[in-house]
Amino acid sequence: MTLALDTVEALQDAVREGPRVLPVGGGTKPAQSEPPSDDVVAVDVSGLRGIVDYDPAELTFTALAGTPVAEIDAALGEHGQYLPFDPPLAAAGATLGGVVAAGTSGSNAFRHGGVRDFVLGVRFVDGTGRLVAGGGRVVKNAAGFDLPKLMVGSAGRLGVIVQLSLKVFPRPRATTTLSFALESTQAALGVVAALGRSALDLDALDLEPPGRVLVRVGGDAALLDGRAARLAAAVAAPCERIDGPEDAALWREVGALGWVPAGSRAVRVGLTARDVAEVQAVLEPAGAPVRYSLGANAAWIAWPEDQDLSALDGVLSALGVAGMVLTGPSHRRLLGAPGGGAFADRIRAALDPDDRFPKD
Repeated sequence: MTLALDTVEALQDAVREGPRVLPVGGGTKPAQSEPPSDDVVAVDVSGLRGIVDYDPAELTFTALAGTPVAEIDAALGEHGQYLPFDPPLAAAGATLGGVVAAGTSGSNAFRHGGVRDFVLGVRFVDGTGRLVAGGGRVVKNAAGFDLPKLMVGSAGRLGVIVQLSLKVFPRPRATTTLSFALESTQAALGVVAALGRSALDLDALDLEPPGRVLVRVGGDAALLDGRAARLAAAVAAPCERIDGPEDAALWREVGALGWVPAGSRAVRVGLTARDVAEVQAVLEPAGAPVRYSLGANAAWIAWPEDQDLSALDGVLSALGVAGMVLTGPSHRRLLGAPGGGAFADRIRAALDPDDRFPKD
């Protein structure tokens, strides 16, 4: 059962009374928003929608959690601004609250950082039904936690986000992508590492096994040719330049997970370049496509639905990294090494003392 609520007061009542609750937004990450047990009810907060305040001069805005990212992006675009953390699945209907709750950032976050770096303030309903505010111009709550940062990646387990304030950046006036062809994944990783350490300002740095490296740069159109030439000269490999509508379409498809085949689960993993070889050793026999983004600090895996997740879970656990199942059928939403510990328990006890939100 799903409760559709469009006021904060109704949400507070739902948290205080009845079954435990789990918030749902645009439904673009169903594996994260599926109630884990029969005693948890999904609460649809997509009705909490709209931009509350936007000051282009200050590069900040405030919006309700159910506001579609695409709507926000359109409003920012009218003033030549954008969300630098490149929220995935925006075109599919991802909401601002869902992006923050999942803690997901896209390939074009390489230059400026992930969603955690852009959240200034948050309002959410905690496990007692209180409306709690933190960050921005609001004094921290008595618990002393950095509430905006805590809610990034919280997945509805600490509270139901109702409003967020974020900072934004000027949108690059022009972009171009260089596609390099390397002979192997190992060689491509070497290029990714070298470019990641370089002084070149890169908007995106992705690897598509076995050997395709995609590098995007953005900025002043008059300087873009020179920057692209320096980038091409830095890599000893065949290079193709992608401009204009083709450049935009390429990264739009990446952000939409359009490359994930039908019948696959999308899994997002935080890792490092040194983990890639062991992850590939599991993915290749399974026939699971993958993209490594953010300079090989994140993997987006398309794991076949007809194969159990245990092999992937095992390698992630052995590496000490965590994965998050976003789409497709799954009996669990998290894979790999467990996070949290005593500190997480302390946070949960402060924000949800009565266990009104699921823990798993």
